[in-house]
Amino acid sequence: MAEEKEDNTMWLVVGGCIAGIILLVVLLKKDETKHLESGAVAALQTETFSKIEKRHTSNNSTAEQISGK
Repeated sequence: MAEEKEDNTMWLVVGGCIAGIILLVVLLKKDETKHLESGAVAALQTETFSKIEKRHTSNNSTAEQISGK
């Protein structure tokens, strides 16, 4: 009796698909974080926090304003 040889091409295709997906995720993640290196996010955060602080200080009343002087 001759033994039948098992065909492993399906597993090679599955392994290739998994490797391709992992490579795609790594490349997209690298591209996604590229804007963080430019410093634009830090500048925007600084501007936002300064505006928030300015709003908080302009809304606070001084003790003289509260007493009506």
